[in-house]
Amino acid sequence: MGAGAVVVPPRRRRRRCPAGWPRRPAAAVSGLDQRIVLAPEDGSLGPLLRIADDRLPPRAGYGRHEHRAVDVVAVVLTGSVTHSWAEGATVAAGDVAVLRAGQGLAHDEVAGADGVRILQCYLRSADPGAPTSHEVLPAAEGWVELRRDDARLWIGRATPGEELAVPDGVVLVATGDGVTRQDDGPVRVTGPATVLVWQVDTARPAWAT
Repeated sequence: MGAGAVVVPPRRRRRRCPAGWPRRPAAAVSGLDQRIVLAPEDGSLGPLLRIADDRLPPRAGYGRHEHRAVDVVAVVLTGSVTHSWAEGATVAAGDVAVLRAGQGLAHDEVAGADGVRILQCYLRSADPGAPTSHEVLPAAEGWVELRRDDARLWIGRATPGEELAVPDGVVLVATGDGVTRQDDGPVRVTGPATVLVWQVDTARPAWAT
């Protein structure tokens, strides 16, 4: 390259945030400790797009953000979180909240006095044109009613020293140290632990192709 030539650095390609995911990055949320458990980019888990292990300190929130064309299944492991949309709802440890964003909404989630640890599971919407809804399932255990045909969720809880047999599927074991995936062959878990098992249909609906 000759003297005086102008070097133009390559333009960095910006990754677009998939529809339905919070628009604010984790670093922008004060005190949020977010650990991505899985985020397949090849569609290998069908409607299951991402699972994040989120921890918020007391009274901290995500900030107002938008979702659309996704279902967000929130499994609260410890503490509590208040969901501010429509009439609002508080989701406590052991509860599962199902947000069907469909046509879209903006909301916030704020941790309670003891903070919160929550597994946020994002699924492609079964019906992106459907009205938005939010449902809280108290003390959910066993098969959770998601009202969709392409994904099933099973939740089990093992007390200290208890051994738990779990069904086949994408097995996620949450302990105090984090979340591990253990879906190779028959799985037995020794507590204390919360276990999520996802069974998914990998076929893509016509609107998502």
